[in-house]
Amino acid sequence: MDAEVFTVWAPEAERVRLAIGETSHEMARVGGGWWRAEVPGCGAGTDYAFQLDDDDTHLPDPRSQWQPEGVHGPSRRYEHRAFPWTDAGWTGRALPGSVIYELHIGTFTEEGTFNRAIEHLDHLVDLGVDLVEVLPVNAFDGDAGWGYDGVLWGAVHQPYGGPDAFKRFVDACHARGLGVVLDVVYNHLGPSGAYLDRFGPYFKGETIWGPSLNLDGPGSDEVRRYVIDNAMTWFREFHVDGLRLDAVHALHDERATHLLEELAAETDALSTALGRPLTLIAESDLNDPKHTRPRAAGGFGLHAQWCDDVHHALHVALTGETVGYYADFDGALKQTLENAFFHAGTWSSFRERTHGRPLDRTVTPGHRFVVCLQNHDQIGNRAVGDRLTATISPARLLCGAALLLCSPYTPMLFMGEEWAATTPWQFFASFPDPDLAEAVRTGRRREFAAHGWGAGDIPDPVDPATVLRSTLHWGELADPDHRAVYDTYKALIALRKAHPALSDPRLDRFTVEVADGLVTLHRGPLRVLANLGKSPAAVPGEILLAAPGVSGELPPDTFAVVSAPSAGS
Repeated sequence: MDAEVFTVWAPEAERVRLAIGETSHEMARVGGGWWRAEVPGCGAGTDYAFQLDDDDTHLPDPRSQWQPEGVHGPSRRYEHRAFPWTDAGWTGRALPGSVIYELHIGTFTEEGTFNRAIEHLDHLVDLGVDLVEVLPVNAFDGDAGWGYDGVLWGAVHQPYGGPDAFKRFVDACHARGLGVVLDVVYNHLGPSGAYLDRFGPYFKGETIWGPSLNLDGPGSDEVRRYVIDNAMTWFREFHVDGLRLDAVHALHDERATHLLEELAAETDALSTALGRPLTLIAESDLNDPKHTRPRAAGGFGLHAQWCDDVHHALHVALTGETVGYYADFDGALKQTLENAFFHAGTWSSFRERTHGRPLDRTVTPGHRFVVCLQNHDQIGNRAVGDRLTATISPARLLCGAALLLCSPYTPMLFMGEEWAATTPWQFFASFPDPDLAEAVRTGRRREFAAHGWGAGDIPDPVDPATVLRSTLHWGELADPDHRAVYDTYKALIALRKAHPALSDPRLDRFTVEVADGLVTLHRGPLRVLANLGKSPAAVPGEILLAAPGVSGELPPDTFAVVSAPSAGS
């Protein structure tokens, strides 16, 4: 019987044992801080754990691929080659020109599993999106959560269905022509089940969310490899098409070659080997064009980044809300839409300092910026998780959708937005430790008490009812009003794809006018008009698509996409 090889990096340990059932096997030091053991008859499905020094505690594998009993239980051997993929003909989906749809597996359906999510993929195809962005699926403690408290990054959360179920989801997406972007979190680990520091110098410092990784100190070579190998595994073994990198501004790395640059280089190399595009999208709070600047020009070489400034400017224009960081964006719609960054070496009242750096519109394409009206952060981090349509009418939402989907940027929708879903999306967790659960509950209430919210107004994040409230009600699509919103979103996406001028990413050819509440996007021979004012406006040119009832005049809270009259006509 062939022996199976187990390895683990534990450079500071004097002794490492491999625990399989009731039996412990001594592991041998093999150099570089690595330990190795060969055990016969331990193929796929074998549960195992590690014991360090003379501590009999069983710890899961830091590189675990499967945690069927949760993040505190044993790891299970998983064989990637055994999965019956059917996507051999998949050639990928490039980011330029694409529309992204962000979803959370646990609240996308009532069952909260990959298998049930597959049943709704045809809805996304009908809508016209190209890439499905899935919030983190890495293993975290508890059944329900956003996924950003993961502690075993290579293991797929078992309540969603585990690794095979995620592969079925990706395979089903590819069968329908949909690419998959996975949200990954490399800037911190969650508060429960983060055992990495027991194995070696994985941690260095803290973020506001939890311990951060050692990316530039002693022993950091293997820690960086841990991150990069994880990313390559999602691409190679799970066939995902892109990674959204959470809060990269919280990655502390003072090396000459930043982790992001190293990751981009390896991703590009793997893309060449696999023969399909692989995309890295950063979430960054820095407003720094360096993230997406090519490596040859001194940048990190990432393919895109989230652009919160565009979201903030659209949110203020649509809602009039100017509390907190929205204060800077009152009247900033034109400047922000044209330049992606509003804060570009300019004063930020929220930060109480200057912030950001301008980008060069002549060389930076708009598709490098992922923009949205709503996303998990901008909804879920509000006190009660309210969507835009809790504040504005569906008609006004469609004005925002027209500006978003006809912009030179890469648009992203948040699940349910396309039919003006009435369900909120609230912050929730389900830590089994009662002390940790109480800390999350009181911390959430304390945070919003500073903004005038009473404790009773804040949803209890560890109450299962909060998850239920946040779960989509697919039956709303049968309602004529919701269906009308969906049909308009679908028509806008189709129009974007039918007219190259509407997806043209060249920012130096894009101008915006804002006058008396009328917003006009100049898109080559086309004009996109959204009337956010209080008076009707004229509609110049031939209407290609408009809100219901619009003809020669544009009432308030309506939009139109028109073919501009030629010169002299």
